[in-house]
Amino acid sequence: MRFLILATLLLAIDGYAFLAVRMIVKDWPEAIKYTFFGFYWIVPIVAVLFITTSLGQEIEDWNKHAYLYLRTFLFIAYISKMLILPILLIDDARRLGSMVYQKFSSPAIVDAGRSKFLSQAGIFFGAIPFVTLMYGLVRNPYRYKVFTEKIALRNLPSALKGLRIVQISDIHSGSLTFKEPVKEAIKLINDLKPDIIFFTGDLVNTRADEMDRFIDVFDKISAPHGVYSVMGNHDYGDYHRWDTPEAKEQNLIKLHDTHKKLGWDLLNNENRIVKINNESVAVIGVENYSAHPRFPKYGDLEKAYQGTDSANLKLLLSHDPSHWLDQVAEKYKDIAITFSGHTHGMQFGIEIPGWIKWSPIQYVYKQWAGLYQQKDQYLYVNRGLGFHGYPGRVGILPEITCIELEEA
Repeated sequence: MRFLILATLLLAIDGYAFLAVRMIVKDWPEAIKYTFFGFYWIVPIVAVLFITTSLGQEIEDWNKHAYLYLRTFLFIAYISKMLILPILLIDDARRLGSMVYQKFSSPAIVDAGRSKFLSQAGIFFGAIPFVTLMYGLVRNPYRYKVFTEKIALRNLPSALKGLRIVQISDIHSGSLTFKEPVKEAIKLINDLKPDIIFFTGDLVNTRADEMDRFIDVFDKISAPHGVYSVMGNHDYGDYHRWDTPEAKEQNLIKLHDTHKKLGWDLLNNENRIVKINNESVAVIGVENYSAHPRFPKYGDLEKAYQGTDSANLKLLLSHDPSHWLDQVAEKYKDIAITFSGHTHGMQFGIEIPGWIKWSPIQYVYKQWAGLYQQKDQYLYVNRGLGFHGYPGRVGILPEITCIELEEA
C-alpha cells in the first residue's frame, strides 16, 4: 500500500510537471522533442524501480555510495519538479477563470490555452534547485576552505601569544567516497603548521568500521603539542539498529580504539594539562551535550573540568554549540574558547563576508558557523570537513579552521 501511494504521488508530480515541459518544447524538431521526452520519463521509471527495490530490502547488496548518489539525484529531481507545480496551478486557475468569463460574460472568444510564459516561469523556478544542488553535489564536497581567525584574550600569558590552533570537525567518514581529495585536506592542515589540533566529533555516521579505510589518511595529521578529539552525536551508534546491546558496546570500543590508531587523544569528560612554552594549557573535552532534546546529553562538564584550576588557559572541545550558552558561558566563565561543530552550516546557505551570512540552520541554532563572543568568552563553530545526508554543499564549503591567539 505504501508503495502504491508513493508511486502514484510521484507519477502525478511527473505528469503535471510534464505539461510545462511539453509546452516549452512543442515547436522543437520532432526527433529532438521525443528524445527529450524519453529522458524525462526515464526518471520516474528509475524512481519506481528504486522504491520497489528499497521496500523489498534488497539494497543491502548495493554499493552504499551508489545508493546515496542515486537517492540524492531522485530527491533533487522531484524537489525541482514540485516547484513547477504552483506555477502550473496559477496557470490553470487563470484558464478556468477565462472559460467561466467566456461562458457567462463575453460573446468574444477568450484564449483559455496554457500560457507559454507561465510554463517557462515554472521550468525556470524548477531549474534553480536542480542546477544549484547538482553543482553542490559535483563541485563542492571536497572543496576545502581554510577559515582563519585571530582571537584576542584577556590575561593571555605572553608565552602563548601566537599559539596556532587548527580545528576540524564532522568528518562523517561513512559518507566519504574518495581518498585522494581527503589527502589534500590533510596536507592543508599540516601546511598551516599548527601548534595543537582539535577534532570536535562525528568521526563516523553510525558504525566505527566506516573509518577503517581512512585511518591511513587521517593518521598523517600531526602537531607538536598533539591532536585532541571528542565524540559527536553520530559516534555512539545511536542511529543504527544493532542486533544486541553488546554489539553496540563493541562498536563504541572499536571507535575508541580508532582514535588511538589515529594518534588522537580522545577526551571523554576529561582533560589534559598541556605544557606549551612553560605555560599550562587545559584542553577540556566533553562527550556530546546538547541543549536540544532530540540529541543526547552524554557530556559531563563538571567532571571534565576538575583539576584544571592551575591552568593559565582553558580551552573546551564540545561537539554541539548549544552547549556553550546552556552551560559553559553561564557556569564556567574562565573557559576562554569553546570549539564546536555539529551544524555543518546545514551544508546550504549564503556567505559573503561583510555582506550576508545566512543558512536555514540559524533558525534552529543561534550559533551555527564561525566565531561568536559573549563578554570575555568565545565560541567557534566549525562548518565540518565532511558531509552527511546530502553528499554535497551549496554556499557553505567544508572547513579547516586556523585560530591564532593574541593578547587583548
